[in-house]
Amino acid sequence: MLAYYTVVNIDGNELRDHERVSWRFDPRIDQRYQCGNELYKDNNIDRGHLVRRRDPIWGNDSHQANEDTFHFDNCSPQHKNFNQGKDLWLGLEDYLLNHVRNNKREASVFTGPVFRENDIVYRGVKIPEEFWKVVVVVKDDGELSATAYLVSQKQFMNDLEADVPGAFKTFQLKVSLIEGLTGLDFGNLRNHDPLERVESTIGHLIENEQDIYL
Repeated sequence: MLAYYTVVNIDGNELRDHERVSWRFDPRIDQRYQCGNELYKDNNIDRGHLVRRRDPIWGNDSHQANEDTFHFDNCSPQHKNFNQGKDLWLGLEDYLLNHVRNNKREASVFTGPVFRENDIVYRGVKIPEEFWKVVVVVKDDGELSATAYLVSQKQFMNDLEADVPGAFKTFQLKVSLIEGLTGLDFGNLRNHDPLERVESTIGHLIENEQDIYL
């Protein structure tokens, strides 16, 4: 079992940090429905956090929040070059968290894989080719800004046990396009998306931080 999507709230005024802990099964779910270390052993697949470890570490329950991000149902199989790529998934996460922290903002982050019928099967598990985020930030004037992002690890799917180099592409999409890819309904958040005013149906390629609309 892989998570369909996750949600986390972030308070940029109170962010902290704690040490990493070991991955473990979520006691609320039968272990037979969780992908454990057998999926990630002896290959180049990372246990890719969906709720990023650093995002919920704020407030009085920060220690528990840190540990909860290490449940197996909060990770999804990501090639290490994808998960750790500063120009890809990690770089996007760093930019978003730093924006919230530096501007002392509050945000909610939705994250998940894109599941398709033709996803390859590896060790009995379908491996998603793409991952998405929808980020909702409260601006200084109290209004919301909702932005969506799609990142692909398709180029690594031919050999998950090899360290495959390659270029990456990250796209900023309309929230409504993520709804179409996932079947999720983000309600009126699409009305707070700056890209809804842009006449594009394919997305906006992100090559550096200046290309991100917030």
